[in-house]
Amino acid sequence: YGDLCKLVPAERFLGCLVDLCQALWQVMCSYQALLSWHHDREPAEESLRSEDIEARYVSEKLREGLQRVWQDIQKKVTQFLLASNIAGFKFNQFIQVLDIVRRLMELGQDFCGSPSEELQQSLRQQSFNYFKDYHRSCMEELRMFLENESWELVPVKPSFSILQLQELRFLGAPQGPSTAGSSPQGGSRSRGGLPAGGEPFDPSCQPFALQPEEEEEDLFDPVSTSPTEGPRGAEVDSDDSDVPEELKRDYVDEMTGDERPHRKQAQANPVAQASGSPFVSNTSLNVLRQFGKYMKMMDVLHTIAFDVFLCMSQLFNYYLYAVYVFFAKEMSDFRENSLSTKAQTALQKIREDLCEAPCSEEPCSKMQVPRLSPVVDLSSPEKLFGLAPRVVAAESLLFLAEQFVFLAPHLEALLPSGKRSCVQAYLQTVSLSAELRQPTYMTVAARAIGYDQVLSLMERARWDLHEIMSQHSYYVDVLVRELQLFLMRLSEVAKQIPLPLEVTEILWEHAVRIAHRTFIEGFSQAKRCTPEGRAQMQLDHQQFVSKVEKLRAAHRQQPLPDRELVEAYVKAYYLTERQLRDWILARSKDYSTKQLVGLVTCISHLNKKGRQALLGLIEELSAAPARGNK
Repeated sequence: YGDLCKLVPAERFLGCLVDLCQALWQVMCSYQALLSWHHDREPAEESLRSEDIEARYVSEKLREGLQRVWQDIQKKVTQFLLASNIAGFKFNQFIQVLDIVRRLMELGQDFCGSPSEELQQSLRQQSFNYFKDYHRSCMEELRMFLENESWELVPVKPSFSILQLQELRFLGAPQGPSTAGSSPQGGSRSRGGLPAGGEPFDPSCQPFALQPEEEEEDLFDPVSTSPTEGPRGAEVDSDDSDVPEELKRDYVDEMTGDERPHRKQAQANPVAQASGSPFVSNTSLNVLRQFGKYMKMMDVLHTIAFDVFLCMSQLFNYYLYAVYVFFAKEMSDFRENSLSTKAQTALQKIREDLCEAPCSEEPCSKMQVPRLSPVVDLSSPEKLFGLAPRVVAAESLLFLAEQFVFLAPHLEALLPSGKRSCVQAYLQTVSLSAELRQPTYMTVAARAIGYDQVLSLMERARWDLHEIMSQHSYYVDVLVRELQLFLMRLSEVAKQIPLPLEVTEILWEHAVRIAHRTFIEGFSQAKRCTPEGRAQMQLDHQQFVSKVEKLRAAHRQQPLPDRELVEAYVKAYYLTERQLRDWILARSKDYSTKQLVGLVTCISHLNKKGRQALLGLIEELSAAPARGNK
């Protein structure tokens, strides 16, 4: 038997395994039928008649033989598995092997209550080594996808659900965690050719029948694959000459390069899809498919389920870190408070755990930090410095995070009871995805408007006036025109991709916030300022507020961010020395040291001693460790 097992060619292995398990299952069926026949003829009451004693003896021996028969079956299957190099199989074939053995172990549990330790042990190390190599190839593939990603929308239907993906269809409805004594997979699910709740040893069943190929996926919106008129759609450059051929396929088998049949091509360069469709990029769709394959591995081999879950989290972490590096790192490096301390710590840990040091020359098992594809333009003012790809990246990450949360009950059901709390703990990292919106869009608001030009005009303005003016300053008109141009360009981008309301609100909030910070910075540059000059500052800001509120009249009415900071800064000019000291102590974290010094320096009614005391207070506050750097 052992020599025959070694002679089975790889292309015949799966079919032979099915036939072997089917034949051994028929032995189990025959044994169960024999046991049942004797059990039915066993006397109901104790009897000393020789034929009754013999019947009870035979039944007892047959029951004792259940374990021995199952041990023999385990040995036969284990010997067959170890005789072949299953590490060279394609992923789908490998999963089928594990699934068949899993079904056999479930039948063994029904047959004699055995946990099938010998079979599990024979598969565990082979499966772990196989999956470790497979995961490495998936991570490398993910890096390749990210470095060739154009960050354009994949036109999925508004009704798109990840359970429509072939890789995730096996999940069905979410299962609750399995209870002690039930099967790890949930107990009520059908097994192979057995109906749910059916008789496991019915000879008419086919418990090892291979599952047929799933029907074609219906994910993509046909309306979105052709140009449309109006603001809902616009032509997009479809040149993909720089994209490797393997990335133009919708799906490629990672171990062999074989393309899967019966699946529509995911077009990443269509016009904007219908409003309400989820934000999906080619890479995020690929990650979702990998989620399904990893969870299938958890489903068929529980002994390594936790290791697979950790690898699955690495897929998400690498996507999250790539979006951060490509679109958010520039602003988070410039403004440390654009991300919470918790998010900064999490990103640093992801880099340390996943990514190799940039200057490292030693061989390393970690991944390279991905590089943004050169086809993605983040420098064009007309395109708002790559707002469209930024939106696709940030919102597809958010959608991916939402799907991870959706999968949490399934993941908990697939993990050992002692490891289920890890899912909820990891969701804390997943929830940080929403934070990347802020620095991603803040970069656009900071670069799209000519704040430096406005600041230069304010620096040349005179504030030592001796009469109250009725006309606001020229720089106000320049700043308002910049905001108008920003909104016009925003509407052009909205013709290419649908912009969620949250995105436009974040962009507008940052634009107005930075504008108000520009007012404060410009006012702090005044060398001399009279009460009439302060009145001019108030007039300028009031005119700005009035014009900006009209620009956003059609949208939700919200207070303009940081408006109060500008008004408080101008009004502080009129405070007495004691009042100003209290004001500085209370508001020192709202303004930079330079802005506070500029305020104190140009207040004409302070004497020299009072001014020096206030400047000393500002210096003392700036040296304090807890002082915010605005």
